Amino acid sequence: MAVSAPQEQLYKGQSLPLQRDVEVISIPFGKTITLPEDSIVSVMQAKGSSVSVAFEGRLYLVEGANLDALGLESLPRPTLHEDASDEEIEQFVWDQLHTCFDPEIPVDIVELGLVYGCRIERLLSGERIVTIRMTLTAPGCGMGDVIAADARNKILGAPQISQVHTEIVFDPPWSREMMSDEAKLELGMF
Repeated sequence: MAVSAPQEQLYKGQSLPLQRDVEVISIPFGKTITLPEDSIVSVMQAKGSSVSVAFEGRLYLVEGANLDALGLESLPRPTLHEDASDEEIEQFVWDQLHTCFDPEIPVDIVELGLVYGCRIERLLSGERIVTIRMTLTAPGCGMGDVIAADARNKILGAPQISQVHTEIVFDPPWSREMMSDEAKLELGMF
């Protein structure tokens, strides 16, 4: 049975009671806290495999593994078959990066132009180390660590990948020109 993504089941402004206590990530601080069962949250954004919600005037990120707290089916961790080729592993990495969103912007980090590069190195054991070079829309963006951790967690779903390093750089500085045409259209920048 296929599990549908949260954006297919939720809409902005929808109010939901939490079905259980759930760990969430505060936006933009990146601190993990627990929201109690029966709290009423309001959906702000449902993109990729996570949902941004508002509770008592603050924003929080509910990750895919905790979607059951919103009454949805939790999303399984993405993975690859054990004998995946180098090309399949690289495609897996890029596919996972396309599911990472700034919780306040409805465009994934690749289309937003935040990912400058991805390098995959093979170890003698056959495992891979992935290094992602990325930036932020602004040097003071409080969500940088949260976005980087989201990318790491999703990519580590493949058994062949033993480590993921995210290197946040500011040279070259991000600009709107780095966004894809699809991202500009989504954000009304055309």
